[in-house]
Amino acid sequence: MTRAEVRQLFRVRPGQRARLSRRPTEWTAYPDLADVPRDGIKGRAKAFVQKNLEALTEAHDRLYASDVHAVLVVLQAMDAAGKDGVIKHVMSGLNPQGCQVFSFKRPSDEELDHNYFWRYTKGLPERGRIGIFNRSYYEEVLVVRVHPELLDRQKLPADARGPDVWKDRYEDINRFERHLTRNGTRIIKFFLHVSKEEQGRRFLDRIDTPEKNWKFSESDVRERRFWNDYQRAYEDMLSATSTEWAPWWVVPADHKWMCRALVSSILKSEIDALKLKAPSVDGRRRAELAQMREELAAELDGGRRRHKRRLASFQTSMISRR
Repeated sequence: MTRAEVRQLFRVRPGQRARLSRRPTEWTAYPDLADVPRDGIKGRAKAFVQKNLEALTEAHDRLYASDVHAVLVVLQAMDAAGKDGVIKHVMSGLNPQGCQVFSFKRPSDEELDHNYFWRYTKGLPERGRIGIFNRSYYEEVLVVRVHPELLDRQKLPADARGPDVWKDRYEDINRFERHLTRNGTRIIKFFLHVSKEEQGRRFLDRIDTPEKNWKFSESDVRERRFWNDYQRAYEDMLSATSTEWAPWWVVPADHKWMCRALVSSILKSEIDALKLKAPSVDGRRRAELAQMREELAAELDGGRRRHKRRLASFQTSMISRR
């Protein structure tokens, strides 16, 4: 099986029902790792992420230089699935001037006085940049769906809270993403698919390891009680909003190292699909550059000669003082 075929295993095809119970949360086979000279699948996955970071950096440089497209990476997952780790390990080597991360928490009173897209549109990446949403507007059909009482805080008119509210929001999201795509933003969406058992183990690790206590919150356990509700909400969301212009990738996340390798590979493949090249210059511009080069070279040459004269004068004065 080729790496392209493996990647397609994790892509939710438009119109396909995304049944999470039939999708793996563990994965240990990936052709990209065969080229990495290191023993052990875990070691090869980690080495691959570091190796692929160089290629991602080059792709990011082309994106920044072309200044035509933007890339929006959307990360959604259950708690402790590894979103922060993906950002840290997969994206940490990119130029911070061209990469921005937004982590969205509970909306403020000001944000609730606007439509729910408002706070997310403020964080959209500029052309030439990569933007990362650690949680996103998809929370509006996930946590709000699992806890519909949150709709009351959104000050919506009565007809916007009817039985079709989730269907309407899926439609709004698809149109929003279609608009962004048409205007040059590549949207790459990852759902990190972790099992309930692995999430439980990670929660215990956060409790048992003092250095990780800060990561644990009582709300984590409360939300875990709604696991089945969240799974249904995710399945509906993935099925309704995986489109040709902005597909979802359901990435197995029980092994953090493999999850990061898969995200890294898919991310690079999606950016490469933009076929970005460094901006070219015409003959007139090349002539201007040649003239400026001559001026700079003459200036530097003159500076070197002046430096040599000053150095010789200094050495002569030091000898005469002796």
